[in-house]
Amino acid sequence: MPEPAQKGEKIFRGIPVSAGVCRGKILVLGKSQASVPRREVAEAEILEEISRLERALILTRQQIVEVQRKVSTGMGAEEGGIFDAHLLVLEDRTLLDEVIRNIQEKRFNAEYAFHVVAEKYASTLAAIADDYLRERATDMRDVTSRILNNMLGREEEVDLKKLKEPCIIISYDLTPSTTAQLDRKIVLGFATDIGGRTSHTAIMARSLRIPAVVGLKSISGELVNGQYALLDGFNGVVIINPTDQTLFEYGQLIRKQVSLQEKLRDIQSKPAVTLDGHSIMLSANVEQATDAAEVRANGANGVGLYRTEFLFINRDVLPTEEEQFQAYRQMAAALKPEPVVIRTLDLGGDKFLSHLAVPTEMNPFLGWRAIRYCLQETTVFRAQLRAILRASVEGNVKMMYPMISGLDELNQANALVEECRAELRMRKLPFDENMEIGAMIEIPSAVMVANSLAKRLKFFSLGTNDLIQYTLAVDRMNEKVAHLYEPTHPAILRLIKATVEAGHKAGIWVGVCGEMAGDPVLTPLLLGLGVDELSAAPPLVPSIKFLIRRMKLSEAKALAEFALNCESSVEILARCQAFAREIAPSLFESKT
Repeated sequence: MPEPAQKGEKIFRGIPVSAGVCRGKILVLGKSQASVPRREVAEAEILEEISRLERALILTRQQIVEVQRKVSTGMGAEEGGIFDAHLLVLEDRTLLDEVIRNIQEKRFNAEYAFHVVAEKYASTLAAIADDYLRERATDMRDVTSRILNNMLGREEEVDLKKLKEPCIIISYDLTPSTTAQLDRKIVLGFATDIGGRTSHTAIMARSLRIPAVVGLKSISGELVNGQYALLDGFNGVVIINPTDQTLFEYGQLIRKQVSLQEKLRDIQSKPAVTLDGHSIMLSANVEQATDAAEVRANGANGVGLYRTEFLFINRDVLPTEEEQFQAYRQMAAALKPEPVVIRTLDLGGDKFLSHLAVPTEMNPFLGWRAIRYCLQETTVFRAQLRAILRASVEGNVKMMYPMISGLDELNQANALVEECRAELRMRKLPFDENMEIGAMIEIPSAVMVANSLAKRLKFFSLGTNDLIQYTLAVDRMNEKVAHLYEPTHPAILRLIKATVEAGHKAGIWVGVCGEMAGDPVLTPLLLGLGVDELSAAPPLVPSIKFLIRRMKLSEAKALAEFALNCESSVEILARCQAFAREIAPSLFESKT
C-alpha cells in the first residue's frame, strides 16, 4: 500500500494493553453516543412501556448469548466468560426495579428511564480508583447500548464485519461486543481514548493478538479517516505520519520482539532452573477447568492457584458438590502428573455471590470473607471440601485455605476436613488420604504465628496482594493513598523472609501466588528471599522462566541481602530493575 506524503510526525502516548506493532490507514469510529429521547408517558401507557423494556431485555440476552457462543468457539471459554458479566446486568433486580419505578412514578419512557439509571450505575463504577472495578463501567455501557439500540431500532455506527480494507481503528472506546467482531486480517490494531489494562476489551485484544493502545485521552477527536499511522502496542504509542527514521527504528524493534518471542517459545518445555543449578517450581494461576490448555501452552508446572470462587459468582444458585467435583477433577486430569493447588472459597472483599443477601459492610476487605465465611457457612464449605477430596483421587491435587489469620481458624478448617474424610469413607467414595493441605499467608498475624501454622500444614503460599494491603494499611481503590502500595517496602520483604524461614524450619515449601510472582523485575528478589515456587498468570510464565534461566541464585541472594538491609523501597526497586535488565535486557527493550 503506498504511503501518503508526510505532513509532520505527531505522537500520542497511552497505555499498552496488547503487544505488537502495525501501520496503515486509520478508521475513526468516534464517541458515538447518540442522544436518548425523553417523553412523558400517560398512565395508560405504563404497562406497555414496561413490556417494551422486557422485550428489549429478552432480545438483548439472545444477542449476548450468541456473541458469547461465537467468542467461546473462536477464542476460548475464558474470553467467552467475559460476557457473563453482561448477562448479569440484564438480571440485576436493583437496577431494573429502579428503571420500572422511573417509568411508573416519573412517567419516563422506557428507553430514557433505562438510560438514566444505567448511566448512574456506570458513572459510579467509572469514578472508582480501582482499575478492575472502573473497567466494569465499560461492560455496563456495552449492555446499555445494546438495550437502547433494540428499543430505538438503531443500528451500529459501523458494521466492522463488513470492512474490506485493512485499517487501524481509532475510537473513544471499544466495547467487548465490538471487539468480538474484529477480523485480524482487516483490523491491524486499535487505539481508544479511554480504558485500562484490566478491561475486557484489552483481554480480548490480547487473545486476538491485535496490537492495542488505550487511555489516549482525546485521540479520537483529533484524527480523521484516512490518515496514516503507526501503532506501537509494546510501549503504548500511536504515531501519525511517521517519518522514515521512525519506520526504520520500529523495523528494528519488531525484529527484536520477534527474536524474543522465538526465545520464549524455545524454552517453553525446558525447566525453570538457574545458571548455578537451582530449580524453581513455576506454576500458573487459573480460574476455570478450561484454562488447563493455556497452562500447558505457556510451559507452567501445573497450577499454583485455582481460584474456585469463579464457580460460585455470576449465577443464581450454588454449584452442587458434583458440579464442583467434575470441574476440579477435569483440571487435575488434564495436567496430571503436574500439581494442581485448589484454593477453597475466597468470597467477600471484591467478590460476592449475586444471589445471596450479603450484608453491606463498612470495610468488606476486613469483614466476612474467605475462610471466615466458610467457617460460618459450613454447609457450603463441606460440599466444597468433599468435592476437592474426591478430585484428589487423581493424585496431583493439593488444597489451601485463604486468609488464615491464626491457629484457631486453621484448626477449625482442618477439623472439618477430617469430618469430610470420614463421611467419604462411610460413603465408600475414594480420595487421596495423603493430599497436601496448605494455607495462604496474606495477613501479618499469620506471619507472626507461621511457626505454629507450619507444624500443621504441608506448604505456604504467599498472597502478596493482600499481604501488602493489610500490612501497609493501603486501599488501592483510594487514589489518595494508592501510591503507598509498595511491593518492595522493607516491611513486606521482611514478612516474606520470615514466612520462608518458618516454612523451611518445619520442612515445608513456600510459594508466592500474588502479583509479585508475575513481575520479572521482582523474580530475582523473591528467589533470593528463598521462595520455592512462583505462580503467575499463564501468559507471564514464559518471561519469568526466561529470566530464571539467565540468572544465578547466588546473585539473587546477594540482591535479597541488600534489600533486607536497605531502608528505602525506592532504592530496592531500582536495584531490582537494574539487576533484571542486566541479566535479561531483551525482556525490557523498547524503542522509547
